[in-house]
Amino acid sequence: MAKNKSSHLTKVLTQLISDVLNKSNEALNYKQVSSKLNITDAASRETILEVLKDQTHKGVFIEPQKGKFRLKDLKTFVIGKVDITADGSGYVIPDDEFEKDIYISARKLHNALNGDKVKVYIYAKKSGRKNEGEVVEIIERAKTDFIGVIKISERFAFVYVDDRKMLHDIFVPLTDLKGAKNGQKVQVSITDWPEEAKNPIGRVINILGEQGENDTEMNAILAQYGFPLTFPPEVEKEANAIPEEISPEEIKGRRDFRTTTTFTIDPADAKDFDDAISFKKLENGNYEVGVHIADVSHYVLPNSALDKEAYSRATSVYLVDRVIPMLPERLSNGVCSLRPKEDKLCFAAVFEMDDKAIIHDQWFGRTVIHSDRRFSYEEAQQVIETKSGDFREEILKLNELAYILREKKFKAGAISFESTEVKFKLDDKGKPIGVYVKERKDAHKLIEDFMLLANKKVAEFVAKKGKGKQKYTFVYRSHDSPNLETLNNFALFASRFGYKINMKSDKEIAKSLNFLMEDVEGKKEQNVLTQLAIRSMAKAIYTTKKTSHYGLAFDHYTHFTSPIRRYPDVMVHRLLAAYLNGEKSANEEQYEIASSHSSAMEKRAADAERASIKYKQVEYLEENVGSIFSGIISGVTEWGMYVELIENKCEGMIRLRDITDDFYVLDEKNYCIIGQRKKKKYQLGDEVQVRVKKVDLSKRQIDFSLIQSA
Repeated sequence: MAKNKSSHLTKVLTQLISDVLNKSNEALNYKQVSSKLNITDAASRETILEVLKDQTHKGVFIEPQKGKFRLKDLKTFVIGKVDITADGSGYVIPDDEFEKDIYISARKLHNALNGDKVKVYIYAKKSGRKNEGEVVEIIERAKTDFIGVIKISERFAFVYVDDRKMLHDIFVPLTDLKGAKNGQKVQVSITDWPEEAKNPIGRVINILGEQGENDTEMNAILAQYGFPLTFPPEVEKEANAIPEEISPEEIKGRRDFRTTTTFTIDPADAKDFDDAISFKKLENGNYEVGVHIADVSHYVLPNSALDKEAYSRATSVYLVDRVIPMLPERLSNGVCSLRPKEDKLCFAAVFEMDDKAIIHDQWFGRTVIHSDRRFSYEEAQQVIETKSGDFREEILKLNELAYILREKKFKAGAISFESTEVKFKLDDKGKPIGVYVKERKDAHKLIEDFMLLANKKVAEFVAKKGKGKQKYTFVYRSHDSPNLETLNNFALFASRFGYKINMKSDKEIAKSLNFLMEDVEGKKEQNVLTQLAIRSMAKAIYTTKKTSHYGLAFDHYTHFTSPIRRYPDVMVHRLLAAYLNGEKSANEEQYEIASSHSSAMEKRAADAERASIKYKQVEYLEENVGSIFSGIISGVTEWGMYVELIENKCEGMIRLRDITDDFYVLDEKNYCIIGQRKKKKYQLGDEVQVRVKKVDLSKRQIDFSLIQSA
């Protein structure tokens, strides 16, 4: 944490110093800079000098005279990523984090689209003006494929794109329709965009179906986020050639757990079972607990068609009504799935534990299992609650041990985020007929705690093996410390609900956040506070760097337990197998690129999942236009406030222009909007009454109107 605090402080101070030097016509010494920042104490002035020297060494400042500093001349050209705004203009966010964002007017974007990597010419800055520039080169398109509705006329066609940040319709010549009919939803690829043309030119590459149909809309979401709808023939062919039978030779080379009690616990509708738990009481009174994971890497070999496709997808995608697997069904639901009463190949982490969940011994390696029973979470929960049923002794003991593991984790400073998970009841056409919140009980937590243990111990094993001169490349799951400024803002907001966040140390922060999460459970503000707390945290990523996991309070952590649905787990299995066989360290750069790709695809999959939930929420409220609901203000922006309905967790927006009793503006720091005349305040977390004003399925938007009290 100390290192992180210091790097965050350096960034803040560098920005403050840059602002001072930017306004000055001459070079300044550290005392003059301190004075302009109203810093008077000696220690802080010394820090200012350190930052000036350090950032001069890095090329942010220059030192024209000894002890006097000024900002390095502004670069004429900068490379960065385009972020398009609602009015058609944009900002370029530079790759160099010390550069400020550059404003680009709509006519100076020169066909650059949202997310594109571009080169920008920066104009000489006029006093008090923001950085402005012009796109001079599109280095790399973020995407060329878009989803939209096609409108066909006699001479040409246009695709009206769904993506709100794509502000240009795409022109399609009638020769490139691929059989699409007027009004259908299609996937279109941009093929050309002449400099003088207002619209890009494209061709239809996929007909998704009739607008508004469930399959069409779900496929449109997948295509929008770049997930393929089918597997290439060579991938299916390779998968179908894999035999179900396991050879006696393969079994000989593995530790045999087929006579040890083993079972799986998964959601009732799951088909891909990638983890099983074995349990045995040992003669010395301890317990042998095995976490057995589907041995995907035995079947998916490096550089095979299967491997290349799995790498490209990097993850399975879970939409409201379907799973788009990372691996073909033959593997995900068949060969690799740990189905009951079948011999299956696994990669395992096996622990000898006592009654206090202290680990006395551990073993990692390849196993063969024969699952005795497949439990759904509900069935396992019933065993825990009634203390009767199949494998009651094993499940009850595992639950006891899981409780101890959980307690240790929280004592060490782990944070428990229990946000509500919304599920829909769908009819046979995929239309939502009900909404419910999924509950997480002991059976879920039991599995989670043993999976966490396996992930943690595998990561520790490789990290510690690499001590000394030899460093072993590995794929870690890293979670950085939170940004203190963001966390401070959250603490301030939480205090309005009577919750106190102790900011003294990582441990105290975690302790008070856990207390808050426990206290808020079931209350109307639970989702708002949980989502805000999560947003104040850093995002977890995959990396080869040996960094800790802040949220779990683990020094080393990886993902070992879900190779059927996550590519990083496949990489972890390969690396662990190699190191157990005494092989030398793998190529770090190659694995860092793969880790970065996996992080990006994980985010994309989460966005697709959210889009499918949003679509179903809009569809659910279609029948409720005009109805009145109670809701919680879940977000505030300069153009409106988001409200989450208490009854069904659907979220929509009240536009500020539609609140007529005053002129309201955003107070960003205090998470509220304030009326300028009467000073009426609408705060994040406030309960309000709303009427469903309008729903737009194609845009996945819900509009509410505020019912104001007299």
